Amino acid sequence: MGLKNWIINFLGGAVIVDGDCSNLSDLRELMRNAAYREMALFHAIDLIARCMCKCEIKTYAKGKEMRGELWYRWNVQPNDNQSSSQFMRQLIYKLYTERECLVIVRQNQMYVADSFVRNEGGTKPDAFESVTVGDTTFRSPFKAQQVMYWNMRNEIHGRGINSVLDLVNDQYSGLLAYCMRAYQTSRGNKALFKYEALPPNVNLSAEGAAEKWLAAQTKRYSEFMAADGGVAPVGKGVALEPFGVSKTYANESTRDIRSMIDDISDFTAKAFGIPPALLRGDVEGTSDAVDLFLTTCIDPLADFLREEIVRKEPTLGKAMLKNGNDLIIDTTQIKHVDLLDSAVNVDKLVACGVCCANDIFKMLGLPEVDEPWAKTHFITNNYSTFENALKQIGGEIE
Repeated sequence: MGLKNWIINFLGGAVIVDGDCSNLSDLRELMRNAAYREMALFHAIDLIARCMCKCEIKTYAKGKEMRGELWYRWNVQPNDNQSSSQFMRQLIYKLYTERECLVIVRQNQMYVADSFVRNEGGTKPDAFESVTVGDTTFRSPFKAQQVMYWNMRNEIHGRGINSVLDLVNDQYSGLLAYCMRAYQTSRGNKALFKYEALPPNVNLSAEGAAEKWLAAQTKRYSEFMAADGGVAPVGKGVALEPFGVSKTYANESTRDIRSMIDDISDFTAKAFGIPPALLRGDVEGTSDAVDLFLTTCIDPLADFLREEIVRKEPTLGKAMLKNGNDLIIDTTQIKHVDLLDSAVNVDKLVACGVCCANDIFKMLGLPEVDEPWAKTHFITNNYSTFENALKQIGGEIE
């Protein structure tokens, strides 16, 4: 595969270049601009995937939390070849890069399809053909009720996030490339090559001899000035004079370029509903940024995934939901909980009767205790009805 084809494939086949794209510098610029977009895109997807991997998918039977086959499949091992974290990462990656994802269940094992063909049924159920998982291609089609299918391609007037980001970044990458060239130009070495006359060994009667000599000298001294160190012969009547040299660099800075790269990251973060500070890795205001991230990105995604699982899982569905069978993606476990920092809040949760000891243990990632007191809810005497408070002080209600 040639360099041009490799670049085009790397950019997803969406490269439009004037001419035959034979200039190596043009290819390098395309590659560099694509790298910034890809870095921001995969950083955003990986951040979402890592957060989803921390969520416990809780299952309920008749209103009580249970850890059965369904819980094990989603939280430990969906299939013989993957852990639950690997499976969730693959699912999120497919969903955000291809804007759709198909999960099939075969013999109580779940697989994310690598490729498939969706036949939309309109008012009838869809069908999925040529479903491929690894090296295995299923000949028989799957009905819509037999699979879990998530589609995000209908957003933004039929465009996916990736295509919209490409439009924005393509406009911005030109400005970024200009700033890089300006920075490199300001740091480059320039000189005037002066000579009194052509040397005697140049045959002036030969056509183009003078031009060839000048080209050779220009190449020689250009290589000399580009090198970290070296020696260049300078004949009589020949001189190199520095031109436009300024080592103050007052007007240019790599911070300006870094700021523009951060802008690309910010565009990507906003498209995914991620606070830009999180994608940049800023520490200040992280707590507020994480809360916003959970509210605008993770919680809606968890609901989106849950709805499809509940309506397609045989042990759930409309009829079973009425009986208390349910599945919840618990996003409260994403944030790190420090035991000492949470002591005051833990005391309040127990004192007002909201949580029992085992509930607190689960929040803190500690093992539960199989004792009656650990399952009992307590409430302090500070919480009482107005009537009881008056009776304790001997008052009466008029």
